[in-house]
Amino acid sequence: MNKEISIVSTLGMGTILRWWVVFWLLLGGYGVAGAEDYLLGPGDFVKITVFDYPDLAVETRVSASGGITFPLVGEVLVGGKSPRQAETLLAQKLTEQGFIKQPHVNLVVTEFASQQVSVMGSVSKPGQYALERASTLSQVLAAAGGVSSEGGEVAVLVRTAGGGNQHREIDLRALFAGDVSKDIGMTGGDLVYVPKAQTFYIYGEVQHPGVFRLERDINIAQAISIGGGLTARGTDDGVEVKRRGGQGELLTETAELGDLVRPDDVIYVRESWF
Repeated sequence: MNKEISIVSTLGMGTILRWWVVFWLLLGGYGVAGAEDYLLGPGDFVKITVFDYPDLAVETRVSASGGITFPLVGEVLVGGKSPRQAETLLAQKLTEQGFIKQPHVNLVVTEFASQQVSVMGSVSKPGQYALERASTLSQVLAAAGGVSSEGGEVAVLVRTAGGGNQHREIDLRALFAGDVSKDIGMTGGDLVYVPKAQTFYIYGEVQHPGVFRLERDINIAQAISIGGGLTARGTDDGVEVKRRGGQGELLTETAELGDLVRPDDVIYVRESWF
């Protein structure tokens, strides 16, 4: 069996992702206030100072139109600009109107409000998170505390574009394995939803009957192993599986040990006749 699949099957995808989140946070963490590539927008609260001119210090909120009112120069449109670009624009305005020669303007975002994403479902800390810098899916999941123990192997991204909503499934297992193509960039207004993991149920002559997380590509033999293995009276011959058919009907089938387990399968392990 593939080593990667073996490790994930043993520890569980949720556990692996939570360890990975902790490791990622130790390396750098989520966005920091005043990050260079954050784009200002309506609702953001900013603090502006000009070196050697304390009377020009302002704390203000960006308006719905993307503007702020600044002493001496009036309204300045900063929406869609980074803090550094806004600083340059304000300095330019002060110079152009002859108030200050070579002003040194500093702008700090003290409350991030305009660029937010929602993280919902099976994560440790669901809620809204500010995109304080150019952020990716893995960073947003880390900010939400990672995938919970109940979380599945996919995340669903809902993004508003072109007047409608676009839905995309992202393979978290591939993301964890290092596939950077799955670590997509986040945009303000995105919603990330992590559904619960799919499960199967096994009972009969196994050591630990019950409901178990369905990892990818698990077969009947592996499902029996996950259930603790056979009891002294159990046999892996004639394993019975109950599952839903294409029309929702309940089907009862005899499974081979190499058959893959499907979501919501109910597996019955028989008692040996001998």
